[in-house]
Amino acid sequence: MPTDSTSRRTAQAPAASDLPRGIGRPATSALAVEGVTRLDQVTRFSERELLALHGVGPKAVGILKEELAARGLSLAPAKQK
Repeated sequence: MPTDSTSRRTAQAPAASDLPRGIGRPATSALAVEGVTRLDQVTRFSERELLALHGVGPKAVGILKEELAARGLSLAPAKQK
């Protein structure tokens, strides 16, 4: 029988995700809160918007940009003020 902590981990596991593991759990969680579980969904955010998410730092953004570029995709352009 699973322990309480095992049950919680299973219940909180995100749906199938192709986000790179290298971005880390805080960034993955921050993106999940925004409804992002797939790499192609990241394209709707600019770099500034990603960095504004608690848990997403420059390293995670760099990894995301590299993975997007490998698929011929990119982040959204920065919004003009």
